[in-house]
Amino acid sequence: MPIVAQSTETTDWVSRFADEVIEESERRAPGKPVVVASGLSPSGPIHLGNLREVMTPHLVADEIRRRGYQVRHLISWDDYDRYRKVPAGVPGVDETWAEHIGKPLTSVPAPKGSSYPNWAEHFKAAMIQSLAELGVEFDGISQTEQYTSGVYREQILHAMRHRGDIDAILAQYRTKKAPAKKQQQKPVDEAELEAAEGSGAAAEDDGSSGSAGYFPYKPYCGNCEKDLTTVTSYDDDSTELTYSCTSCGFSETVRLNEFNRGKLVWKVDWPMRWAYEGVIFEPSGVDHSSPGSSFQVGGQIVGIFGGKQPIGPMYAFVGISGMAKMSSSKGGVPTPADALQIMEPQLLRWLYARRRPNQSFKVAFDQEIQRLYDEWDRLEAKVADGTALPADVAAHSRAVRTASGELPRTPRPLPYRTLASVADITAGHEDQALRILSDLDPANPLASLDEARPRYDKAEAWINTHVPADQRTIVRDEPDTELLKSLDEQGRESLRLLLDGLAGNWSLDGLTHLVYGVPKVQAGFSADATPKELPPEIKTSQRSFFALLYQLLVSRDTGPRLPTLLLAVGQERVRHLLGA
Repeated sequence: MPIVAQSTETTDWVSRFADEVIEESERRAPGKPVVVASGLSPSGPIHLGNLREVMTPHLVADEIRRRGYQVRHLISWDDYDRYRKVPAGVPGVDETWAEHIGKPLTSVPAPKGSSYPNWAEHFKAAMIQSLAELGVEFDGISQTEQYTSGVYREQILHAMRHRGDIDAILAQYRTKKAPAKKQQQKPVDEAELEAAEGSGAAAEDDGSSGSAGYFPYKPYCGNCEKDLTTVTSYDDDSTELTYSCTSCGFSETVRLNEFNRGKLVWKVDWPMRWAYEGVIFEPSGVDHSSPGSSFQVGGQIVGIFGGKQPIGPMYAFVGISGMAKMSSSKGGVPTPADALQIMEPQLLRWLYARRRPNQSFKVAFDQEIQRLYDEWDRLEAKVADGTALPADVAAHSRAVRTASGELPRTPRPLPYRTLASVADITAGHEDQALRILSDLDPANPLASLDEARPRYDKAEAWINTHVPADQRTIVRDEPDTELLKSLDEQGRESLRLLLDGLAGNWSLDGLTHLVYGVPKVQAGFSADATPKELPPEIKTSQRSFFALLYQLLVSRDTGPRLPTLLLAVGQERVRHLLGA
Protein backbone atom coordinates (compact mmCIF):
# COMPACT_ATOMS: atom_id res chain seq x y z
CA MET A 1 0.00 0.00 0.00
CA PRO A 2 1.25 3.52 -0.70
CA ILE A 3 2.73 5.39 2.21
CA VAL A 4 0.53 8.48 2.37
CA ALA A 5 2.08 10.23 5.35
CA GLN A 6 3.64 13.56 4.44
CA SER A 7 7.32 14.20 4.97
CA THR A 8 8.46 15.82 8.19
CA GLU A 9 11.06 17.90 6.30
CA THR A 10 8.89 21.01 6.13
CA THR A 11 11.63 23.03 4.42
CA ASP A 12 12.26 20.43 1.74
CA TRP A 13 10.77 21.63 -1.57
CA VAL A 14 10.77 18.14 -3.08
CA SER A 15 8.55 16.71 -0.34
CA ARG A 16 6.14 19.60 -0.59
CA PHE A 17 5.70 19.13 -4.34
CA ALA A 18 5.36 15.36 -3.87
CA ASP A 19 2.50 15.96 -1.42
CA GLU A 20 0.78 18.24 -3.90
CA VAL A 21 1.31 15.95 -6.90
CA ILE A 22 0.03 12.85 -5.08
CA GLU A 23 -3.09 14.71 -3.98
CA GLU A 24 -3.73 16.05 -7.49
CA SER A 25 -3.11 12.66 -9.12
CA GLU A 26 -5.61 10.99 -6.78
CA ARG A 27 -8.13 13.67 -7.71
CA ARG A 28 -7.63 13.40 -11.48
CA ALA A 29 -6.72 9.73 -12.00
CA PRO A 30 -7.28 7.71 -8.81
CA GLY A 31 -5.49 4.39 -8.70
CA LYS A 32 -3.35 5.11 -11.76
CA PRO A 33 0.40 5.74 -11.84
CA VAL A 34 1.42 9.33 -11.18
CA VAL A 35 2.67 10.95 -14.41
CA VAL A 36 5.40 13.61 -14.42
CA ALA A 37 7.02 14.90 -17.57
CA SER A 38 10.01 16.64 -19.12
CA GLY A 39 10.64 17.78 -22.66
CA LEU A 40 14.04 17.96 -24.34
CA SER A 41 14.93 19.06 -27.84
CA PRO A 42 18.02 17.34 -29.31
CA SER A 43 18.63 20.32 -31.60
CA GLY A 44 22.24 20.52 -30.42
CA PRO A 45 24.20 19.79 -27.23
CA ILE A 46 21.72 19.40 -24.36
CA HIS A 47 23.17 21.64 -21.67
CA LEU A 48 23.09 21.94 -17.88
CA GLY A 49 20.20 24.40 -18.04
CA ASN A 50 18.13 21.78 -19.85
CA LEU A 51 19.08 19.29 -17.12
CA ARG A 52 16.94 21.23 -14.65
CA GLU A 53 13.95 20.39 -16.87
CA VAL A 54 14.69 16.74 -16.04
CA MET A 55 16.04 16.87 -12.49
CA THR A 56 13.10 18.82 -11.07
CA PRO A 57 10.45 16.20 -11.96
CA HIS A 58 12.93 13.37 -11.37
CA LEU A 59 13.46 14.36 -7.75
CA VAL A 60 9.73 14.72 -7.18
CA ALA A 61 9.01 11.40 -8.93
CA ASP A 62 11.67 9.66 -6.89
CA GLU A 63 10.20 10.96 -3.62
CA ILE A 64 6.79 9.66 -4.70
CA ARG A 65 8.33 6.26 -5.50
CA ARG A 66 9.95 6.19 -2.06
CA ARG A 67 6.47 6.51 -0.59
CA GLY A 68 5.31 3.39 -2.43
CA TYR A 69 3.46 4.87 -5.39
CA GLN A 70 3.89 3.93 -9.03
CA VAL A 71 5.27 6.80 -11.10
CA ARG A 72 6.01 7.38 -14.78
CA HIS A 73 8.58 10.05 -15.58
CA LEU A 74 8.12 10.80 -19.27
CA ILE A 75 10.86 12.46 -21.26
CA SER A 76 9.48 13.64 -24.58
CA TRP A 77 12.31 13.87 -27.07
CA ASP A 78 11.16 16.69 -29.35
CA ASP A 79 13.02 15.13 -32.25
CA TYR A 80 10.24 15.88 -34.75
CA ASP A 81 10.77 19.62 -34.29
CA ARG A 82 12.22 21.62 -37.14
CA TYR A 83 15.96 22.11 -37.44
CA ARG A 84 16.23 25.85 -36.79
CA LYS A 85 19.88 26.79 -37.14
CA VAL A 86 23.39 25.40 -37.35
CA PRO A 87 24.81 25.57 -33.80
CA ALA A 88 28.23 27.16 -33.58
CA GLY A 89 31.31 25.15 -32.76
CA VAL A 90 29.91 21.62 -33.00
CA PRO A 91 32.65 19.23 -34.22
CA GLY A 92 31.92 17.67 -37.59
CA VAL A 93 29.42 20.36 -38.61
CA ASP A 94 29.97 23.11 -41.18
CA GLU A 95 27.93 25.68 -43.06
CA THR A 96 26.54 23.02 -45.43
CA TRP A 97 24.17 21.91 -42.65
CA ALA A 98 22.21 25.11 -43.29
CA GLU A 99 20.58 23.40 -46.26
CA HIS A 100 18.68 21.19 -43.79
CA ILE A 101 17.02 24.06 -41.88
CA GLY A 102 13.29 23.40 -41.74
CA LYS A 103 13.52 19.60 -41.76
CA PRO A 104 12.65 17.39 -38.78
CA LEU A 105 15.68 16.85 -36.53
CA THR A 106 15.51 13.13 -37.31
CA SER A 107 15.90 13.93 -41.04
CA VAL A 108 19.08 15.95 -40.57
CA PRO A 109 22.41 14.10 -40.94
CA ALA A 110 24.45 13.55 -37.80
CA PRO A 111 27.74 15.45 -37.49
CA LYS A 112 30.60 13.98 -39.51
CA GLY A 113 32.23 11.06 -37.76
CA SER A 114 29.16 10.24 -35.66
CA SER A 115 28.00 6.63 -35.41
CA TYR A 116 24.35 7.69 -35.01
CA PRO A 117 21.81 7.67 -37.87
CA ASN A 118 20.72 11.31 -37.60
CA TRP A 119 21.17 14.63 -35.83
CA ALA A 120 18.62 13.97 -33.07
CA GLU A 121 19.95 10.54 -32.14
CA HIS A 122 23.49 11.91 -31.96
CA PHE A 123 22.61 14.50 -29.32
CA LYS A 124 20.12 12.29 -27.47
CA ALA A 125 22.78 9.63 -26.90
CA ALA A 126 25.05 11.80 -24.74
CA MET A 127 22.12 12.91 -22.57
CA ILE A 128 20.82 9.37 -22.14
CA GLN A 129 24.28 8.27 -20.95
CA SER A 130 24.47 11.16 -18.49
CA LEU A 131 21.00 10.46 -17.11
CA ALA A 132 22.00 6.83 -16.53
CA GLU A 133 25.04 7.98 -14.54
CA LEU A 134 22.80 10.31 -12.53
CA GLY A 135 20.38 7.50 -11.67
CA VAL A 136 17.44 9.10 -13.52
CA GLU A 137 14.77 6.55 -14.48
CA PHE A 138 12.47 7.65 -17.29
CA ASP A 139 10.25 6.53 -20.15
CA GLY A 140 11.56 8.10 -23.34
CA ILE A 141 9.07 9.09 -26.02
CA SER A 142 10.24 9.97 -29.53
CA GLN A 143 7.88 12.51 -31.02
CA THR A 144 9.04 11.45 -34.47
CA GLU A 145 7.76 7.95 -33.75
CA GLN A 146 4.53 9.26 -32.22
CA TYR A 147 3.67 11.50 -35.16
CA THR A 148 4.87 9.34 -38.04
CA SER A 149 3.12 6.23 -36.72
CA GLY A 150 -0.22 8.05 -36.42
CA VAL A 151 -0.47 7.87 -32.62
CA TYR A 152 -1.77 11.44 -32.47
CA ARG A 153 -4.06 11.23 -35.52
CA GLU A 154 -7.31 11.70 -33.58
CA GLN A 155 -5.79 14.58 -31.61
CA ILE A 156 -4.70 16.28 -34.84
CA LEU A 157 -8.13 15.91 -36.41
CA HIS A 158 -9.72 17.20 -33.19
CA ALA A 159 -7.44 20.25 -33.21
CA MET A 160 -8.31 20.96 -36.83
CA ARG A 161 -12.05 20.73 -36.07
CA HIS A 162 -11.58 23.16 -33.18
CA ARG A 163 -9.09 25.46 -34.93
CA GLY A 164 -11.44 28.41 -34.46
CA ASP A 165 -11.44 27.91 -30.67
CA ILE A 166 -7.65 27.55 -30.62
CA ASP A 167 -7.23 30.63 -32.80
CA ALA A 168 -9.44 32.65 -30.45
CA ILE A 169 -7.26 31.72 -27.46
CA LEU A 170 -4.04 32.55 -29.29
CA ALA A 171 -5.50 35.83 -30.56
CA GLN A 172 -5.73 37.09 -26.98
CA TYR A 173 -1.93 37.14 -26.82
CA ARG A 174 -0.78 37.99 -30.33
CA THR A 175 -0.99 41.74 -29.69
CA LYS A 176 0.59 41.52 -26.22
CA LYS A 177 4.09 40.52 -27.19
CA ALA A 178 6.67 42.83 -25.66
CA PRO A 179 9.27 44.28 -28.04
CA ALA A 180 12.37 42.16 -28.25
CA LYS A 181 15.24 43.40 -26.14
CA LYS A 182 18.67 43.53 -27.63
CA GLN A 183 20.89 41.47 -25.38
CA GLN A 184 24.64 41.58 -25.16
CA GLN A 185 26.24 38.20 -25.68
CA LYS A 186 27.78 36.87 -22.47
CA PRO A 187 30.84 34.61 -22.34
CA VAL A 188 30.02 31.04 -21.40
CA ASP A 189 31.48 31.32 -17.91
CA GLU A 190 29.11 34.22 -17.12
CA ALA A 191 26.07 33.08 -19.06
CA GLU A 192 22.92 31.63 -17.61
CA LEU A 193 21.87 28.43 -19.32
CA GLU A 194 18.23 28.86 -20.16
CA ALA A 195 16.24 25.69 -20.73
CA ALA A 196 14.42 26.43 -23.96
CA GLU A 197 10.67 26.48 -24.06
CA GLY A 198 10.10 22.85 -25.00
CA SER A 199 11.47 22.77 -28.51
CA GLY A 200 12.66 26.33 -28.71
CA ALA A 201 9.06 27.28 -29.33
CA ALA A 202 9.54 30.98 -28.71
CA ALA A 203 10.75 31.25 -32.29
CA GLU A 204 8.00 29.07 -33.79
CA ASP A 205 4.89 30.55 -35.36
CA ASP A 206 1.57 29.49 -33.88
CA GLY A 207 0.07 28.38 -37.17
CA SER A 208 -1.70 31.65 -37.90
CA SER A 209 -0.17 32.36 -41.31
CA GLY A 210 -2.00 31.73 -44.58
CA SER A 211 -4.87 33.38 -46.45
CA ALA A 212 -7.12 30.34 -45.99
CA GLY A 213 -7.40 31.01 -42.27
CA TYR A 214 -5.86 29.60 -39.13
CA PHE A 215 -4.60 26.01 -39.01
CA PRO A 216 -2.74 24.56 -35.98
CA TYR A 217 -0.99 21.95 -38.13
CA LYS A 218 2.21 22.14 -40.18
CA PRO A 219 2.89 19.50 -42.86
CA TYR A 220 6.49 18.65 -43.72
CA CYS A 221 6.93 18.99 -47.49
CA GLY A 222 6.70 15.74 -49.46
CA ASN A 223 9.49 16.92 -51.74
CA CYS A 224 12.11 18.80 -49.69
CA GLU A 225 11.01 17.61 -46.20
CA LYS A 226 10.95 21.16 -44.84
CA ASP A 227 8.14 22.75 -42.83
CA LEU A 228 8.12 25.96 -44.90
CA THR A 229 4.58 25.07 -45.89
CA THR A 230 1.22 26.80 -45.87
CA VAL A 231 -2.12 25.03 -45.63
CA THR A 232 -4.26 26.45 -48.45
CA SER A 233 -7.46 24.48 -47.84
CA TYR A 234 -8.95 21.89 -45.51
CA ASP A 235 -12.26 20.03 -45.41
CA ASP A 236 -13.39 18.76 -42.00
CA ASP A 237 -15.66 16.04 -43.39
CA SER A 238 -13.25 14.41 -45.83
CA THR A 239 -10.09 15.59 -43.94
CA GLU A 240 -8.73 16.60 -47.35
CA LEU A 241 -5.86 19.04 -46.88
CA THR A 242 -3.95 20.97 -49.52
CA TYR A 243 -0.64 22.69 -48.81
CA SER A 244 2.13 24.38 -50.74
CA CYS A 245 5.82 24.70 -49.92
CA THR A 246 7.42 28.12 -50.11
CA SER A 247 10.89 26.57 -50.20
CA CYS A 248 10.68 24.34 -53.26
CA GLY A 249 7.26 25.21 -54.74
CA PHE A 250 5.87 21.72 -54.26
CA SER A 251 2.17 21.31 -53.44
CA GLU A 252 -0.11 18.37 -52.88
CA THR A 253 -3.48 17.33 -51.53
CA VAL A 254 -3.65 14.61 -48.86
CA ARG A 255 -6.18 13.11 -46.50
CA LEU A 256 -5.23 14.03 -42.96
CA ASN A 257 -6.83 10.85 -41.57
CA GLU A 258 -4.12 8.91 -43.47
CA PHE A 259 -1.27 11.45 -43.49
CA ASN A 260 1.58 11.19 -40.96
CA ARG A 261 4.14 13.73 -42.19
CA GLY A 262 3.52 16.80 -40.09
CA LYS A 263 2.85 17.98 -36.57
CA LEU A 264 0.78 20.34 -34.47
CA VAL A 265 2.43 23.71 -33.87
CA TRP A 266 4.17 23.88 -30.51
CA LYS A 267 1.63 25.93 -28.55
CA VAL A 268 -0.99 23.33 -29.45
CA ASP A 269 1.26 20.28 -29.42
CA TRP A 270 2.35 20.71 -25.78
CA PRO A 271 -1.15 20.93 -24.21
CA MET A 272 -2.32 18.11 -26.49
CA ARG A 273 0.36 15.89 -24.95
CA TRP A 274 -0.59 16.94 -21.41
CA ALA A 275 -4.08 15.65 -22.08
CA TYR A 276 -2.97 12.56 -24.01
CA GLU A 277 -0.45 11.43 -21.37
CA GLY A 278 -2.39 12.63 -18.31
CA VAL A 279 0.55 14.69 -17.05
CA ILE A 280 0.20 15.85 -13.43
CA PHE A 281 3.55 17.62 -12.98
CA GLU A 282 5.83 19.33 -15.50
CA PRO A 283 8.11 22.31 -14.74
CA SER A 284 8.93 25.12 -17.14
CA GLY A 285 11.51 27.90 -17.42
CA VAL A 286 11.03 31.43 -16.12
CA ASP A 287 10.25 32.64 -19.63
CA HIS A 288 6.80 31.12 -19.17
CA SER A 289 5.84 33.95 -16.81
CA SER A 290 5.41 36.30 -19.78
CA PRO A 291 2.04 36.87 -21.46
CA GLY A 292 1.53 34.50 -24.37
CA SER A 293 4.11 31.96 -23.21
CA SER A 294 3.53 28.34 -24.15
CA PHE A 295 2.73 27.24 -20.60
CA GLN A 296 0.23 30.05 -20.02
CA VAL A 297 -1.51 29.62 -23.37
CA GLY A 298 -1.37 25.85 -23.04
CA GLY A 299 -3.31 26.09 -19.80
CA GLN A 300 -6.29 27.29 -21.85
CA ILE A 301 -5.81 25.14 -24.93
CA VAL A 302 -5.49 21.90 -22.94
CA GLY A 303 -9.21 22.08 -22.14
CA ILE A 304 -10.01 21.70 -25.84
CA PHE A 305 -8.42 18.25 -25.62
CA GLY A 306 -10.33 17.38 -22.44
CA GLY A 307 -7.30 17.70 -20.16
CA LYS A 308 -5.97 19.90 -17.39
CA GLN A 309 -2.79 21.89 -17.09
CA PRO A 310 -0.11 20.16 -14.97
CA ILE A 311 1.25 21.54 -11.73
CA GLY A 312 4.07 23.51 -13.25
CA PRO A 313 6.66 25.28 -11.12
CA MET A 314 8.79 27.76 -13.00
CA TYR A 315 12.48 27.19 -12.51
CA ALA A 316 15.34 29.66 -12.60
CA PHE A 317 18.35 29.58 -14.84
CA VAL A 318 21.52 27.62 -14.19
CA GLY A 319 24.76 29.57 -14.32
CA ILE A 320 28.28 28.42 -15.10
CA SER A 321 31.40 29.33 -13.18
CA GLY A 322 34.68 29.29 -15.07
CA MET A 323 34.05 27.23 -18.20
CA ALA A 324 37.54 27.26 -19.66
CA LYS A 325 38.15 27.57 -23.40
CA MET A 326 39.90 24.21 -23.33
CA SER A 327 36.63 22.52 -22.32
CA SER A 328 35.54 19.37 -24.09
CA SER A 329 32.18 21.01 -24.79
CA LYS A 330 32.59 22.47 -28.26
CA GLY A 331 29.01 23.51 -28.77
CA GLY A 332 29.34 26.72 -26.79
CA VAL A 333 27.65 25.55 -23.58
CA PRO A 334 28.64 22.86 -21.08
CA THR A 335 26.60 19.68 -20.96
CA PRO A 336 25.88 17.17 -18.17
CA ALA A 337 28.59 14.97 -19.68
CA ASP A 338 31.09 17.82 -19.24
CA ALA A 339 30.09 18.20 -15.59
CA LEU A 340 30.22 14.45 -14.93
CA GLN A 341 33.71 14.35 -16.35
CA ILE A 342 34.95 16.40 -13.38
CA MET A 343 32.44 15.65 -10.59
CA GLU A 344 30.74 12.61 -9.17
CA PRO A 345 27.02 12.15 -9.92
CA GLN A 346 26.18 12.68 -6.24
CA LEU A 347 27.59 16.22 -6.27
CA LEU A 348 25.76 17.17 -9.47
CA ARG A 349 22.48 15.75 -8.13
CA TRP A 350 23.00 17.70 -4.90
CA LEU A 351 23.36 21.01 -6.76
CA TYR A 352 19.90 20.52 -8.27
CA ALA A 353 18.31 19.04 -5.13
CA ARG A 354 19.38 21.61 -2.56
CA ARG A 355 17.96 24.67 -4.35
CA ARG A 356 14.26 25.32 -4.85
CA PRO A 357 13.29 25.43 -8.53
CA ASN A 358 12.88 29.22 -8.46
CA GLN A 359 16.42 29.70 -7.11
CA SER A 360 19.26 30.04 -9.58
CA PHE A 361 22.65 28.45 -8.93
CA LYS A 362 25.96 27.88 -10.66
CA VAL A 363 27.76 24.73 -11.70
CA ALA A 364 31.48 25.24 -11.10
CA PHE A 365 34.18 24.40 -13.63
CA ASP A 366 36.83 26.61 -12.03
CA GLN A 367 38.53 26.59 -8.61
CA GLU A 368 35.07 26.91 -7.05
CA ILE A 369 34.59 23.18 -7.59
CA GLN A 370 37.09 22.57 -4.78
CA ARG A 371 35.04 24.68 -2.38
CA LEU A 372 31.86 22.87 -3.43
CA TYR A 373 33.50 19.52 -2.72
CA ASP A 374 34.68 20.76 0.68
CA GLU A 375 31.10 21.81 1.45
CA TRP A 376 29.79 18.44 0.29
CA ASP A 377 32.29 16.53 2.43
CA ARG A 378 31.34 18.59 5.48
CA LEU A 379 27.69 17.76 4.83
CA GLU A 380 28.54 14.05 4.57
CA ALA A 381 30.27 14.25 7.96
CA LYS A 382 27.32 16.05 9.55
CA VAL A 383 24.86 13.52 8.15
CA ALA A 384 27.04 10.70 9.48
CA ASP A 385 27.21 12.11 13.01
CA GLY A 386 23.58 13.26 13.10
CA THR A 387 24.20 17.02 13.30
CA ALA A 388 22.86 18.02 9.86
CA LEU A 389 19.66 20.03 9.56
CA PRO A 390 16.57 18.13 8.29
CA ALA A 391 16.47 19.92 4.92
CA ASP A 392 20.18 19.22 4.40
CA VAL A 393 19.67 15.57 5.30
CA ALA A 394 16.87 15.37 2.73
CA ALA A 395 18.99 16.99 -0.02
CA HIS A 396 21.88 14.66 0.82
CA SER A 397 19.62 11.61 0.68
CA ARG A 398 18.30 12.66 -2.74
CA ALA A 399 21.87 13.13 -3.97
CA VAL A 400 23.32 9.78 -2.90
CA ARG A 401 20.41 7.44 -3.60
CA THR A 402 17.17 6.97 -5.50
CA ALA A 403 14.19 4.77 -4.70
CA SER A 404 16.09 1.99 -6.51
CA GLY A 405 19.15 2.19 -4.24
CA GLU A 406 22.43 4.00 -3.66
CA LEU A 407 24.48 5.39 -6.50
CA PRO A 408 28.01 3.94 -6.81
CA ARG A 409 30.40 5.94 -4.67
CA THR A 410 34.12 6.37 -4.00
CA PRO A 411 35.23 3.94 -1.23
CA ARG A 412 37.79 6.39 0.22
CA PRO A 413 36.53 9.92 -0.61
CA LEU A 414 39.73 11.88 -0.03
CA PRO A 415 39.51 15.69 -0.31
CA TYR A 416 38.97 16.74 -3.94
CA ARG A 417 41.49 19.58 -3.71
CA THR A 418 44.12 17.14 -2.44
CA LEU A 419 43.42 14.69 -5.25
CA ALA A 420 43.57 17.52 -7.78
CA SER A 421 46.95 18.66 -6.43
CA VAL A 422 48.33 15.12 -6.53
CA ALA A 423 47.04 14.60 -10.08
CA ASP A 424 48.59 17.94 -11.07
CA ILE A 425 52.00 17.19 -9.58
CA THR A 426 52.26 13.57 -10.74
CA ALA A 427 51.06 14.30 -14.30
CA GLY A 428 49.47 10.91 -14.86
CA HIS A 429 51.99 8.70 -13.03
CA GLU A 430 49.67 6.48 -11.00
CA ASP A 431 52.43 4.82 -8.98
CA GLN A 432 53.55 8.24 -7.75
CA ALA A 433 49.95 9.25 -7.02
CA LEU A 434 49.44 6.11 -4.93
CA ARG A 435 52.69 6.76 -3.02
CA ILE A 436 51.60 10.30 -2.12
CA LEU A 437 48.03 9.41 -1.24
CA SER A 438 49.23 6.54 0.95
CA ASP A 439 51.38 9.00 2.90
CA LEU A 440 48.33 11.16 3.71
CA ASP A 441 47.42 8.77 6.51
CA PRO A 442 50.32 6.38 7.19
CA ALA A 443 48.26 4.51 9.79
CA ASN A 444 45.65 3.65 7.17
CA PRO A 445 47.35 3.83 3.74
CA LEU A 446 45.59 3.26 0.43
CA ALA A 447 46.11 -0.26 -0.85
CA SER A 448 45.14 0.73 -4.39
CA LEU A 449 44.31 3.88 -6.30
CA ASP A 450 40.94 2.26 -7.03
CA GLU A 451 39.94 3.04 -3.44
CA ALA A 452 40.05 6.75 -4.33
CA ARG A 453 38.14 6.29 -7.59
CA PRO A 454 36.11 7.63 -9.29
CA ARG A 455 36.76 10.85 -7.37
CA TYR A 456 40.47 10.76 -8.21
CA ASP A 457 39.68 10.39 -11.92
CA LYS A 458 37.26 13.34 -11.77
CA ALA A 459 39.88 15.53 -10.09
CA GLU A 460 42.51 14.49 -12.63
CA ALA A 461 40.12 15.31 -15.48
CA TRP A 462 39.48 18.74 -13.95
CA ILE A 463 43.21 19.44 -13.77
CA ASN A 464 43.74 18.34 -17.37
CA THR A 465 40.76 20.11 -18.94
CA HIS A 466 40.00 23.20 -16.86
CA VAL A 467 43.26 24.42 -15.30
CA PRO A 468 45.29 26.57 -17.72
CA ALA A 469 48.83 25.46 -18.45
CA ASP A 470 50.33 28.50 -16.74
CA GLN A 471 48.60 27.49 -13.50
CA ARG A 472 49.84 23.89 -13.51
CA THR A 473 52.46 22.84 -10.97
CA ILE A 474 55.96 21.97 -12.20
CA VAL A 475 58.43 20.98 -9.49
CA ARG A 476 62.00 22.23 -9.94
CA ASP A 477 64.68 19.76 -10.98
CA GLU A 478 67.53 21.58 -9.22
CA PRO A 479 67.77 23.95 -6.23
CA ASP A 480 67.47 27.70 -6.78
CA THR A 481 71.01 28.37 -5.57
CA GLU A 482 70.76 32.13 -6.12
CA LEU A 483 67.70 32.40 -3.89
CA LEU A 484 69.23 30.12 -1.25
CA LYS A 485 72.41 32.23 -1.15
CA SER A 486 70.41 35.44 -0.78
CA LEU A 487 68.54 34.31 2.37
CA ASP A 488 69.19 36.08 5.65
CA GLU A 489 69.69 34.19 8.90
CA GLN A 490 65.97 34.10 9.66
CA GLY A 491 65.23 32.58 6.25
CA ARG A 492 67.93 29.95 6.64
CA GLU A 493 66.71 29.11 10.16
CA SER A 494 63.12 28.62 8.91
CA LEU A 495 64.36 26.06 6.38
CA ARG A 496 66.44 24.27 9.04
CA LEU A 497 63.43 24.01 11.35
CA LEU A 498 61.35 22.57 8.52
CA LEU A 499 63.98 20.07 7.42
CA ASP A 500 64.61 18.93 11.01
CA GLY A 501 60.90 18.16 11.42
CA LEU A 502 60.25 16.40 8.11
CA ALA A 503 60.93 12.83 9.13
CA GLY A 504 58.90 12.98 12.32
CA ASN A 505 55.91 14.71 10.67
CA TRP A 506 55.66 12.90 7.34
CA SER A 507 51.86 12.76 7.00
CA LEU A 508 49.26 15.25 5.87
CA ASP A 509 48.33 16.29 9.41
CA GLY A 510 51.94 16.25 10.58
CA LEU A 511 53.21 18.43 7.75
CA THR A 512 50.30 20.83 8.19
CA HIS A 513 51.28 21.26 11.84
CA LEU A 514 54.92 21.65 10.85
CA VAL A 515 54.64 24.31 8.12
CA TYR A 516 52.29 26.45 10.20
CA GLY A 517 54.41 25.91 13.29
CA VAL A 518 57.82 27.01 11.98
CA PRO A 519 57.01 30.79 11.99
CA LYS A 520 55.46 30.41 15.47
CA VAL A 521 58.60 28.78 16.86
CA GLN A 522 60.80 31.40 15.23
CA ALA A 523 58.78 34.12 16.97
CA GLY A 524 59.23 32.44 20.36
CA PHE A 525 55.86 30.70 20.60
CA SER A 526 54.92 27.06 20.81
CA ALA A 527 54.15 25.29 17.53
CA ASP A 528 50.81 24.34 19.13
CA ALA A 529 49.82 27.93 19.92
CA THR A 530 46.35 28.83 18.69
CA PRO A 531 45.58 31.97 16.61
CA LYS A 532 44.05 33.62 19.69
CA GLU A 533 47.38 33.25 21.50
CA LEU A 534 49.40 34.80 18.68
CA PRO A 535 49.99 38.40 17.54
CA PRO A 536 48.59 39.34 14.09
CA GLU A 537 52.06 39.60 12.55
CA ILE A 538 52.48 35.81 12.80
CA LYS A 539 50.10 35.46 9.85
CA THR A 540 52.36 37.76 7.83
CA SER A 541 55.38 35.63 8.76
CA GLN A 542 53.53 32.46 7.75
CA ARG A 543 52.62 33.92 4.35
CA SER A 544 56.25 34.95 3.75
CA PHE A 545 57.48 31.50 4.77
CA PHE A 546 54.97 29.78 2.47
CA ALA A 547 55.97 32.03 -0.45
CA LEU A 548 59.63 31.13 0.12
CA LEU A 549 58.86 27.41 0.05
CA TYR A 550 56.79 27.74 -3.14
CA GLN A 551 59.60 29.65 -4.84
CA LEU A 552 62.15 27.03 -3.87
CA LEU A 553 59.94 24.09 -4.87
CA VAL A 554 57.92 25.28 -7.89
CA SER A 555 59.33 28.74 -8.76
CA ARG A 556 56.04 30.52 -7.97
CA ASP A 557 54.59 32.41 -5.03
CA THR A 558 51.61 30.08 -4.74
CA GLY A 559 50.65 26.51 -5.56
CA PRO A 560 48.91 23.45 -4.14
CA ARG A 561 48.53 23.26 -0.36
CA LEU A 562 52.06 22.98 1.02
CA PRO A 563 51.54 19.74 3.00
CA THR A 564 50.23 18.03 -0.12
CA LEU A 565 53.03 19.50 -2.22
CA LEU A 566 55.69 18.31 0.20
CA LEU A 567 54.25 14.80 0.22
CA ALA A 568 54.13 14.83 -3.56
CA VAL A 569 57.71 15.96 -3.97
CA GLY A 570 59.00 13.39 -1.45
CA GLN A 571 61.41 13.79 1.47
CA GLU A 572 64.64 13.24 -0.41
CA ARG A 573 63.79 15.70 -3.18
CA VAL A 574 62.46 18.29 -0.71
CA ARG A 575 65.76 18.17 1.18
CA HIS A 576 67.65 18.55 -2.09
CA LEU A 577 65.62 21.55 -3.28
CA LEU A 578 65.76 23.28 0.11
CA GLY A 579 69.55 23.03 0.18
CA ALA A 580 69.87 20.51 3.00
